[in-house]
Amino acid sequence: MRTRPAYRIFRATALTVVVLVLVAPLVWMVAASLKTNVDIYDPAKALSFSPTLDNYGKVLQQANYVEFILNSLWVAFAATVASLILGVPAAYSMSRFSMKKSALVVLMARIIPGVSLLVPWFYVFSNLRMVGGFGVLIISHMFVSLPLVVYIMMGYFDSLPTELEEAALVDGLTHVGAFRRITLPLSVPGIATSGILSFIFSWNNFMFALVLSDADTKTLPVAIFDFVGYASIDWGGLMAATTVVTLPIMVIALFVQKYVVSGLTAGATKG
Repeated sequence: MRTRPAYRIFRATALTVVVLVLVAPLVWMVAASLKTNVDIYDPAKALSFSPTLDNYGKVLQQANYVEFILNSLWVAFAATVASLILGVPAAYSMSRFSMKKSALVVLMARIIPGVSLLVPWFYVFSNLRMVGGFGVLIISHMFVSLPLVVYIMMGYFDSLPTELEEAALVDGLTHVGAFRRITLPLSVPGIATSGILSFIFSWNNFMFALVLSDADTKTLPVAIFDFVGYASIDWGGLMAATTVVTLPIMVIALFVQKYVVSGLTAGATKG
């Protein structure tokens, strides 16, 4: 009983430190996006400064960031939908038919760093004249999204009772029919979770888009580097661009966090 107050103080202190470490860079980023470059370099203006929206005007008007936002939305959406269409049935097959070797291949694809494939991918897609198009970006982003979908959904399908599908088979349904009518509706939380995480990872993907896109298909993470020059860095514009990239994902994560948590923990509580 005597250790409880000390434990509570320790827990509150630890949580405060963790929150400050995580939130402080975001606060500095947003604050810097509202400063001029002169104020950013002035320590006296760290907390006391006159806010300005000129950096956001530069980002949204001069740098064609609306086009880059649409590019990021299209690539992330297409890669997520394609990964779900391919990954959900694949995860179901691996779960129900004990395809351990295929599951091992998926796990290896999840572990292998994507950057190690950039050079061979660039060589192959260059010969196919696909570099610079949306198709190659969607395919490359699927390398991250598809194993993630399969990995999450395999655990979710493993947690679902097989008796429901067996009863459907006895009633005359095929395995495909049982999957479509029984298992798929029960898997909506897992599908939502994997889809949300896939979209976030694709939205934040930088390396694939840097190498495989061009001026018309670049996404937001790549477009940020327009503010980094050889001689100087436009810190105000850079922080405004980074805020434009970060805030949509933060808002999405804020509203869907309970669905993501419930989907990730469903496999551990069912069965």
